[in-house]
Amino acid sequence: MRLLIIGMGFSSHAIYDRLKDDYDWIGGTTRSEDKAARLRDLGLEPILFDGSAPSAGLTDALQTATHLVISAGPGVAGDPTLNQHKDDILSAPHLQWIGYLSTVGVYGNHDGAWVTEDTECRPVSQRSLQRVAAENAWLDLAREAGLPLSIFRLGGIYGPGRNAFVNFETGRAKRIIKKGQVFNRIHRTDIAEAVALASEAKADRIFNVIDNEPAPPQDVVTFAAHLKGVTPPPEIPFEEAELRPMARSFYGENKRCSNARIRDELGMEFRYPSYREALTEMWDTETWRG
Repeated sequence: MRLLIIGMGFSSHAIYDRLKDDYDWIGGTTRSEDKAARLRDLGLEPILFDGSAPSAGLTDALQTATHLVISAGPGVAGDPTLNQHKDDILSAPHLQWIGYLSTVGVYGNHDGAWVTEDTECRPVSQRSLQRVAAENAWLDLAREAGLPLSIFRLGGIYGPGRNAFVNFETGRAKRIIKKGQVFNRIHRTDIAEAVALASEAKADRIFNVIDNEPAPPQDVVTFAAHLKGVTPPPEIPFEEAELRPMARSFYGENKRCSNARIRDELGMEFRYPSYREALTEMWDTETWRG
Protein backbone atom coordinates (compact mmCIF):
# COMPACT_ATOMS: atom_id res chain seq x y z
CA MET A 1 0.00 0.00 0.00
CA ARG A 2 1.12 3.54 -0.75
CA LEU A 3 0.00 6.58 1.25
CA LEU A 4 0.13 10.13 -0.09
CA ILE A 5 -0.29 12.99 2.40
CA ILE A 6 -0.97 16.45 1.01
CA GLY A 7 0.20 19.03 3.53
CA MET A 8 2.89 17.79 5.93
CA GLY A 9 2.03 19.92 8.95
CA PHE A 10 1.57 19.40 12.69
CA SER A 11 -1.12 16.72 12.43
CA SER A 12 0.34 15.02 9.38
CA HIS A 13 3.60 14.25 11.16
CA ALA A 14 1.62 12.32 13.77
CA ILE A 15 -0.26 10.51 11.00
CA TYR A 16 3.05 9.52 9.44
CA ASP A 17 4.41 8.27 12.77
CA ARG A 18 1.28 6.16 13.30
CA LEU A 19 1.18 4.66 9.79
CA LYS A 20 4.81 4.45 8.70
CA ASP A 21 5.03 0.71 9.43
CA ASP A 22 1.73 -0.07 7.69
CA TYR A 23 2.61 1.20 4.22
CA ASP A 24 5.26 0.25 1.69
CA TRP A 25 5.72 3.90 0.76
CA ILE A 26 4.60 7.25 2.19
CA GLY A 27 4.99 10.56 0.40
CA GLY A 28 4.09 14.03 1.63
CA THR A 29 3.91 17.47 0.13
CA THR A 30 5.70 20.56 1.38
CA ARG A 31 6.16 24.09 0.12
CA SER A 32 9.91 24.46 0.72
CA GLU A 33 13.14 22.74 -0.22
CA ASP A 34 14.41 23.06 3.37
CA LYS A 35 11.44 21.17 4.77
CA ALA A 36 11.71 18.61 1.97
CA ALA A 37 15.17 17.69 3.23
CA ARG A 38 13.84 17.24 6.77
CA LEU A 39 11.00 15.04 5.52
CA ARG A 40 13.46 12.90 3.61
CA ASP A 41 15.48 12.43 6.80
CA LEU A 42 12.33 11.13 8.52
CA GLY A 43 11.83 8.51 5.82
CA LEU A 44 9.13 10.19 3.71
CA GLU A 45 9.33 10.93 0.02
CA PRO A 46 9.00 14.74 -0.15
CA ILE A 47 6.98 16.33 -2.95
CA LEU A 48 7.10 20.07 -3.60
CA PHE A 49 3.62 21.60 -3.96
CA ASP A 50 2.51 25.07 -2.89
CA GLY A 51 -0.99 24.99 -4.36
CA SER A 52 -0.40 27.77 -6.87
CA ALA A 53 0.45 25.49 -9.81
CA PRO A 54 0.38 21.78 -10.65
CA SER A 55 3.19 19.65 -9.25
CA ALA A 56 4.76 17.04 -11.53
CA GLY A 57 5.81 15.07 -8.46
CA LEU A 58 2.26 15.05 -7.16
CA THR A 59 0.90 13.94 -10.52
CA ASP A 60 3.34 11.02 -10.52
CA ALA A 61 2.59 10.07 -6.91
CA LEU A 62 -1.14 9.95 -7.58
CA GLN A 63 -0.53 7.34 -10.27
CA THR A 64 0.61 4.83 -7.64
CA ALA A 65 -1.10 5.97 -4.40
CA THR A 66 -3.63 3.63 -2.80
CA HIS A 67 -4.60 5.99 0.04
CA LEU A 68 -4.79 9.79 0.04
CA VAL A 69 -4.94 12.12 3.06
CA ILE A 70 -5.49 15.85 2.59
CA SER A 71 -4.31 18.10 5.39
CA ALA A 72 -4.02 21.30 3.36
CA GLY A 73 -6.70 23.87 4.00
CA PRO A 74 -8.67 25.82 1.40
CA GLY A 75 -8.34 29.51 0.60
CA VAL A 76 -10.36 32.20 -1.08
CA ALA A 77 -9.77 30.50 -4.44
CA GLY A 78 -11.01 27.15 -3.15
CA ASP A 79 -9.22 23.91 -2.38
CA PRO A 80 -5.68 24.05 -3.84
CA THR A 81 -5.37 20.30 -4.36
CA LEU A 82 -8.60 20.10 -6.33
CA ASN A 83 -7.78 23.29 -8.22
CA GLN A 84 -4.52 21.84 -9.50
CA HIS A 85 -4.94 18.06 -9.47
CA LYS A 86 -8.62 17.11 -9.61
CA ASP A 87 -8.24 15.25 -12.91
CA ASP A 88 -5.18 13.40 -11.60
CA ILE A 89 -7.18 12.21 -8.59
CA LEU A 90 -10.14 11.16 -10.72
CA SER A 91 -7.86 9.12 -12.97
CA ALA A 92 -5.67 7.66 -10.20
CA PRO A 93 -5.72 3.95 -11.10
CA HIS A 94 -4.97 2.44 -7.67
CA LEU A 95 -6.67 4.84 -5.28
CA GLN A 96 -8.88 3.07 -2.73
CA TRP A 97 -9.74 5.70 -0.08
CA ILE A 98 -9.52 9.42 0.61
CA GLY A 99 -9.34 11.17 3.98
CA TYR A 100 -9.93 14.90 4.38
CA LEU A 101 -8.98 16.81 7.54
CA SER A 102 -11.59 19.50 8.19
CA THR A 103 -12.77 21.35 11.30
CA VAL A 104 -15.74 21.47 13.68
CA GLY A 105 -15.82 25.14 12.77
CA VAL A 106 -18.17 24.15 9.92
CA TYR A 107 -20.98 23.82 12.49
CA GLY A 108 -20.76 27.48 13.44
CA ASN A 109 -22.40 28.65 16.64
CA HIS A 110 -24.93 26.52 18.53
CA ASP A 111 -24.90 28.41 21.83
CA GLY A 112 -23.17 25.61 23.69
CA ALA A 113 -25.56 22.85 22.58
CA TRP A 114 -24.37 19.36 21.64
CA VAL A 115 -23.88 18.73 17.94
CA THR A 116 -23.32 15.55 15.93
CA GLU A 117 -22.24 14.90 12.37
CA ASP A 118 -25.90 15.20 11.35
CA THR A 119 -26.27 18.71 12.80
CA GLU A 120 -26.81 21.48 10.29
CA CYS A 121 -23.66 23.38 9.36
CA ARG A 122 -24.05 27.10 10.09
CA PRO A 123 -20.58 28.50 9.47
CA VAL A 124 -19.92 32.02 10.69
CA SER A 125 -16.33 32.92 9.82
CA GLN A 126 -14.89 33.18 6.34
CA ARG A 127 -12.49 30.30 7.03
CA SER A 128 -15.41 28.06 8.08
CA LEU A 129 -17.39 28.99 4.97
CA GLN A 130 -14.37 27.98 2.91
CA ARG A 131 -14.18 24.66 4.77
CA VAL A 132 -17.82 23.84 4.05
CA ALA A 133 -17.22 24.57 0.37
CA ALA A 134 -14.10 22.39 0.40
CA GLU A 135 -15.92 19.51 2.12
CA ASN A 136 -18.65 19.65 -0.51
CA ALA A 137 -16.10 19.74 -3.31
CA TRP A 138 -14.37 16.62 -1.97
CA LEU A 139 -17.73 14.89 -1.50
CA ASP A 140 -18.56 15.66 -5.14
CA LEU A 141 -15.20 14.29 -6.30
CA ALA A 142 -15.58 11.11 -4.24
CA ARG A 143 -19.01 10.47 -5.73
CA GLU A 144 -17.70 11.08 -9.24
CA ALA A 145 -14.73 8.77 -8.67
CA GLY A 146 -16.75 6.14 -6.82
CA LEU A 147 -14.35 6.27 -3.87
CA PRO A 148 -14.99 6.16 -0.11
CA LEU A 149 -14.23 9.46 1.62
CA SER A 150 -13.75 10.08 5.32
CA ILE A 151 -14.10 13.67 6.46
CA PHE A 152 -12.54 14.30 9.85
CA ARG A 153 -13.95 17.35 11.62
CA LEU A 154 -11.28 18.28 14.12
CA GLY A 155 -11.37 20.38 17.27
CA GLY A 156 -8.56 22.62 18.48
CA ILE A 157 -5.37 20.65 17.77
CA TYR A 158 -2.63 20.40 20.38
CA GLY A 159 0.29 18.19 21.36
CA PRO A 160 4.05 18.46 21.95
CA GLY A 161 5.18 21.90 20.89
CA ARG A 162 1.64 23.31 20.81
CA ASN A 163 -0.04 23.41 24.21
CA ALA A 164 -0.71 25.43 27.36
CA PHE A 165 2.83 24.89 28.70
CA VAL A 166 4.28 26.45 25.58
CA ASN A 167 1.93 29.39 26.07
CA PHE A 168 3.28 29.86 29.58
CA GLU A 169 6.85 29.79 28.30
CA THR A 170 6.15 32.36 25.58
CA GLY A 171 4.08 34.62 27.83
CA ARG A 172 0.84 33.96 25.95
CA ALA A 173 -1.02 32.06 28.70
CA LYS A 174 -4.24 33.92 29.55
CA ARG A 175 -7.43 33.07 31.37
CA ILE A 176 -10.10 34.76 29.31
CA ILE A 177 -13.57 34.37 30.78
CA LYS A 178 -16.69 34.32 28.64
CA LYS A 179 -19.72 32.90 30.41
CA GLY A 180 -20.79 29.53 29.01
CA GLN A 181 -17.98 29.35 26.44
CA VAL A 182 -16.44 25.95 25.72
CA PHE A 183 -14.03 24.68 23.08
CA ASN A 184 -13.56 21.24 21.58
CA ARG A 185 -10.02 19.84 21.50
CA ILE A 186 -8.08 16.93 20.08
CA HIS A 187 -4.52 15.71 20.61
CA ARG A 188 -2.70 15.07 17.37
CA THR A 189 -1.98 11.46 18.40
CA ASP A 190 -5.71 10.78 18.48
CA ILE A 191 -6.13 12.40 15.05
CA ALA A 192 -3.60 9.92 13.73
CA GLU A 193 -5.44 7.00 15.31
CA ALA A 194 -8.73 8.14 13.79
CA VAL A 195 -7.14 8.32 10.34
CA ALA A 196 -5.60 4.88 10.80
CA LEU A 197 -8.93 3.30 11.74
CA ALA A 198 -10.89 4.99 8.96
CA SER A 199 -8.31 4.19 6.29
CA GLU A 200 -8.21 0.53 7.30
CA ALA A 201 -12.01 0.32 7.21
CA LYS A 202 -12.17 2.45 4.03
CA ALA A 203 -14.89 4.35 5.84
CA ASP A 204 -17.22 6.52 3.78
CA ARG A 205 -18.35 8.83 6.58
CA ILE A 206 -18.04 12.18 8.32
CA PHE A 207 -16.51 11.89 11.79
CA ASN A 208 -16.14 14.38 14.61
CA VAL A 209 -12.63 13.82 15.92
CA ILE A 210 -12.63 15.56 19.29
CA ASP A 211 -12.04 14.35 22.83
CA ASN A 212 -14.73 13.50 25.38
CA GLU A 213 -14.84 16.83 27.17
CA PRO A 214 -15.60 20.20 25.63
CA ALA A 215 -14.25 22.59 28.25
CA PRO A 216 -13.85 26.29 29.04
CA PRO A 217 -10.47 27.58 27.84
CA GLN A 218 -9.56 28.99 31.25
CA ASP A 219 -9.84 25.52 32.82
CA VAL A 220 -7.01 24.24 30.62
CA VAL A 221 -4.74 27.13 31.64
CA THR A 222 -5.56 26.60 35.32
CA PHE A 223 -4.80 22.89 35.10
CA ALA A 224 -1.48 23.52 33.34
CA ALA A 225 -0.54 26.05 36.05
CA HIS A 226 -1.34 23.45 38.71
CA LEU A 227 0.99 20.92 37.06
CA LYS A 228 3.72 23.54 36.79
CA GLY A 229 3.24 24.56 40.42
CA VAL A 230 2.67 28.21 39.52
CA THR A 231 -0.11 30.70 40.12
CA PRO A 232 -2.56 30.85 37.21
CA PRO A 233 -2.66 34.14 35.31
CA PRO A 234 -5.42 36.52 36.38
CA GLU A 235 -8.89 36.18 34.95
CA ILE A 236 -9.69 38.61 32.13
CA PRO A 237 -13.30 39.28 31.09
CA PHE A 238 -13.73 38.54 27.39
CA GLU A 239 -14.94 42.08 26.74
CA GLU A 240 -11.64 43.46 28.09
CA ALA A 241 -9.29 40.94 26.49
CA GLU A 242 -6.81 42.09 23.86
CA LEU A 243 -7.21 39.53 21.11
CA ARG A 244 -6.38 39.43 17.44
CA PRO A 245 -9.44 39.34 15.17
CA MET A 246 -9.01 35.63 14.37
CA ALA A 247 -8.64 34.67 18.03
CA ARG A 248 -11.66 36.77 18.96
CA SER A 249 -13.72 35.11 16.22
CA PHE A 250 -13.26 31.70 17.83
CA TYR A 251 -15.28 32.93 20.81
CA GLY A 252 -18.21 33.61 18.50
CA GLU A 253 -18.69 29.85 17.97
CA ASN A 254 -19.81 27.86 20.99
CA LYS A 255 -20.80 24.20 20.80
CA ARG A 256 -20.22 20.80 22.34
CA CYS A 257 -19.29 18.25 19.67
CA SER A 258 -20.07 14.57 20.17
CA ASN A 259 -17.53 11.88 19.24
CA ALA A 260 -20.02 9.01 19.62
CA ARG A 261 -19.99 8.06 15.93
CA ILE A 262 -16.27 7.34 15.65
CA ARG A 263 -16.28 5.46 18.95
CA ASP A 264 -19.32 3.37 18.05
CA GLU A 265 -18.60 2.71 14.37
CA LEU A 266 -14.80 2.44 14.29
CA GLY A 267 -14.13 1.42 17.89
CA MET A 268 -12.02 4.52 18.51
CA GLU A 269 -10.41 4.55 21.94
CA PHE A 270 -8.97 7.93 22.75
CA ARG A 271 -5.51 7.90 24.24
CA TYR A 272 -6.28 11.33 25.64
CA PRO A 273 -10.00 11.49 26.51
CA SER A 274 -9.48 15.01 27.88
CA TYR A 275 -6.83 17.70 28.16
CA ARG A 276 -5.99 16.52 31.69
CA GLU A 277 -4.52 13.17 30.63
CA ALA A 278 -2.58 14.78 27.78
CA LEU A 279 -1.14 17.66 29.79
CA THR A 280 -0.23 15.39 32.68
CA GLU A 281 1.66 12.99 30.41
CA MET A 282 3.47 15.76 28.55
CA TRP A 283 4.52 17.39 31.82
CA ASP A 284 5.59 14.15 33.52
CA THR A 285 7.59 12.97 30.49
CA GLU A 286 8.96 16.42 29.67
CA THR A 287 7.77 16.12 26.08
CA TRP A 288 5.59 19.23 25.99
CA ARG A 289 8.22 21.30 24.16
CA GLY A 290 8.12 18.93 21.18
